[in-house]
Amino acid sequence: MSFMNYITPSILDNKELIAECRKNSRKAQMLLYNKYSKGMYYVAYRFFKDSFLAEEAMQESFIKAFAKLDQFTGDVTFGAWLKRIVINKSIDMLKARKLDTIALNEQVMATPEEYDNWEVDSNSTTATEIKLAIESLPEKYKFPVHLFLLEGYDHNEIAEILNITPVSSRTLVHRGKKRLQEQLKHLKDGTGY
Repeated sequence: MSFMNYITPSILDNKELIAECRKNSRKAQMLLYNKYSKGMYYVAYRFFKDSFLAEEAMQESFIKAFAKLDQFTGDVTFGAWLKRIVINKSIDMLKARKLDTIALNEQVMATPEEYDNWEVDSNSTTATEIKLAIESLPEKYKFPVHLFLLEGYDHNEIAEILNITPVSSRTLVHRGKKRLQEQLKHLKDGTGY
């Protein structure tokens, strides 16, 4: 009999759950799933705005995570590792739906100083307004800006996720933030998007 039969779920920490999952314990997999599924669903939902597709991306991400659990080294938290899988799966699903996420001419770029010149009046702009404005960006800007502003990834991570260069990520985020700023300005001026 496994030690899982003697220990209640609340006592198990991630290390023990992951160790049991690596032994293909279905009970441990269910406990880990229950612990993270709601949060990972919301990560996927931010990409799709569709509960069915978000659920599908989240489910497939868990399947992939359990299959590749031997690649989890513990350098980051399990939640961060799983979130990365969910984001990648969501982007892959969007690409498969024929959404062209990147179209960039790398010869036309801004100077590094321009990358940091983005401000939003946080006293008058709500998080919901920013999220809606990000959703209305063209596809080539939406995902890099989403990953940068909402998910907190840096340009090297975005480049790896979207299979672009870090310079492309900086450029796309910069241009996307400019458009976002214009949209938010129009919203505040009452002229709409």
